[in-house]
Amino acid sequence: AWSIERPPGDTAGCTFCHTSPEERCSTCHQRHQFDPAVARRSEQCKTSHWGKDHRGWEAYDISIHGVVYQVNKWNPEQFDFSKKLADADYVGPTCQYCHMRGGHHNVQRLSTVYTSMGMSNADRGAPLWKEKRDTWVSVCDDCHSPRFARENLQAMDEACKDAGLKYTETFKVAENLMLDGMGEPMPKDLAPDWSGQHIWSLKIGAYHDGPKYGGAQGESGEFRMSNCSDIERICFESVGYWMTYIMKGMAHQSWNDATYCDGSFGMDRWLVKAKAASEQARRFTALEKETGINWVPSEFWRKGDYLEQLTGTRIVKEFPGKTIFDLCPEPGGLDHHHAPAE
Repeated sequence: AWSIERPPGDTAGCTFCHTSPEERCSTCHQRHQFDPAVARRSEQCKTSHWGKDHRGWEAYDISIHGVVYQVNKWNPEQFDFSKKLADADYVGPTCQYCHMRGGHHNVQRLSTVYTSMGMSNADRGAPLWKEKRDTWVSVCDDCHSPRFARENLQAMDEACKDAGLKYTETFKVAENLMLDGMGEPMPKDLAPDWSGQHIWSLKIGAYHDGPKYGGAQGESGEFRMSNCSDIERICFESVGYWMTYIMKGMAHQSWNDATYCDGSFGMDRWLVKAKAASEQARRFTALEKETGINWVPSEFWRKGDYLEQLTGTRIVKEFPGKTIFDLCPEPGGLDHHHAPAE
């Protein structure tokens, strides 16, 4: 929702995948061919599974497995795509070989069990997660030892735990700035978020609570990508992008991608940016207090031609006093912190 709050022209890359293509056979099998041999190639997944917040293709492509695939995919002795996936004996794994093992079309069955594209650690002891991890190890077991597979799972967990420390600290820097009234601008000074509210965008569910964050007790803030303070956008990208790179890179044995590019090194840089933004805001506040300056946010944070096109602004304008949760009690199952509409 934080992406598709914007005008359709902004989000073609989101809507063309997250609509009917998710339910069409031709998305993978190609409408004018419908050839299973085409659907068995890793590139078929590339259309949807790439980009900043779901970096699957990039992670695979530059991994050890991806390189083996790229240099051998034209050799039918190494990759015989005429065979059914259940009979495949590839020199290296394709996306389909691992995630659709044996030709099973429920990709989530053999997916990782990380939530929100890698924003949370999976290994918390839940029986369902253990079952899925065991299943995942059984896929790796086709070429590697179970110990090797479990060591890679552990490495992925450790990398995400380290990333979690960084994003928690990044959020805390932003939170303390907001609670001290030094966020530039504060939620009340912005156009409404995509839900039609003025709650701090990083106040997610049970992690933060109460009116000091801009909402009633129990209400949740909604992530903003646009028209928010710089430090809030930094926090968003730290989790939505860089931590995703780390998780996807480790999951696909693309270790360099998890570290360099915008992986762990990127999170380091964004944490420094958040701290620097906080320091600057506090210095400005001290100077304004000393000189008697009363800073008032510019109107362009509240109103503008572009802002008129955003979901939150339109809700407030067309349905005064309502939020998206009143209009759509369960918008995609995203929200669990608002009372249902009457």
